[in-house]
Amino acid sequence: METFDIVVIGAGPGGYPAAIRAAQLGASVAIVEKEKLGGTCLNWGCIPTKALIGAGDTLARIRHASALGITVKDVSVDYAAMVAHKNRVVGQLTGGVKQLLSANGVRQFSGAASFRDRTSLELSDGTVIGARKVIIATGSTSVVPGFLPRHERVVESRRFLDLERLPESILVLGGGFIGCELACLAALLGAKVTVVELLEDILLLLDADVRREVRSHMEKGLGIRVLTGKPLEAVTAGPGGVGGRFGDEALKADLLLAAIGRKPVTEGLALEKAGLKVNERGFIEADEFGRTAVATIYAVGDVTGKTQLAHFATSQGVVAAENACGPGQRRNEKIVPNVIFTAPEVGTVGLSEDEAKKQGRAVATGKFHFRGIGRALAAGETAGFVKWISDPSTGQLLGAAAVGAHATELIAEAALAIRGEFTATELGRTIHAHPTFGELWMEAAHAIHGESIHAPPKKKL
Repeated sequence: METFDIVVIGAGPGGYPAAIRAAQLGASVAIVEKEKLGGTCLNWGCIPTKALIGAGDTLARIRHASALGITVKDVSVDYAAMVAHKNRVVGQLTGGVKQLLSANGVRQFSGAASFRDRTSLELSDGTVIGARKVIIATGSTSVVPGFLPRHERVVESRRFLDLERLPESILVLGGGFIGCELACLAALLGAKVTVVELLEDILLLLDADVRREVRSHMEKGLGIRVLTGKPLEAVTAGPGGVGGRFGDEALKADLLLAAIGRKPVTEGLALEKAGLKVNERGFIEADEFGRTAVATIYAVGDVTGKTQLAHFATSQGVVAAENACGPGQRRNEKIVPNVIFTAPEVGTVGLSEDEAKKQGRAVATGKFHFRGIGRALAAGETAGFVKWISDPSTGQLLGAAAVGAHATELIAEAALAIRGEFTATELGRTIHAHPTFGELWMEAAHAIHGESIHAPPKKKL
């Protein structure tokens, strides 16, 4: 039996960085993946969706280019070609992950892994490998509720991304991040989309003003029907399409996309043989160092039930690898940006206004709209705003939100400022190049104190 210092189970955005970091630190490392290198994010999530959304954004720009003096005739959509582009991108990146693992001397095993005991694993082909320490990074998978019929016209996000043809009409069950991203993607490419959300609004983890901005554009700009506050009932599926009821209204479409959440992947790991068990929600509990209840076993990413984002899984993986190889003194990062590729895009980080209210704490906010900066006007991208949340007694920046063009890129500056414990005054006095979208943050910081140069003063009561 070959034995390694570290064995990583799962080669997604949490697993493969953990393996590479452990190898960098001098450990002998193996990684086991039962499907494709890169995991869900690279193969059926983050990357393929952004490849298709990028195509949708390009199409939208072409269709609205006349406002900038550019006329394009006979625009058409070849969805199969878009999917082929998506597959090429995914293939290139999965190949890159393989090369990186090989270059760092990480042994790669294909198959499912299960514990024989705390220090050995059996693979699906019968191979047994030893592990002085194990990092579990098996991720999560889509939840498909039991009341939905099992039919080819009822799909979750992974199967949706494998479609070779975009349906003319789509019913999206779930108004969370995944549901709204894919709804916007389909609408940008010409599909008729209806989103049904049981709760009172979509994207409920966002502040109300951010939600309003996104929902308004989804409904008015993209023509998406957004139905909230009631369940989708009496769902049917057949050769002619899918149907259901929302209150008294009958809904029909060519396809139903289920996007109501994800569950951890732990089946088949035989955790009990290693002395581990999942909690009541099915997750493997791990502390801020990545440690589980078993001293030699770590867990990272979606399987831990913490913030379910690929970039946080990567950070967790690196932290766990460093702790597994060393004295174990590094904690997980606490400032985690969140990005949503709806139309318009959303980026958030740190404390939100809603969270502050729930905590009963006072905050000061500063907001600045895209329409107030020259770069946005020049580019014809004037929808949206950025917002700071700060401590009124110290001025420290506690949170931020951006909704509008390039919001997923803009949020990086806010994350750095919050992690660095900047005050609104410090950020506002930092010179930002002109004309750029980054000026939004400077103006919003000034707005906290009513000192924004490019916004009219608030009317005194």
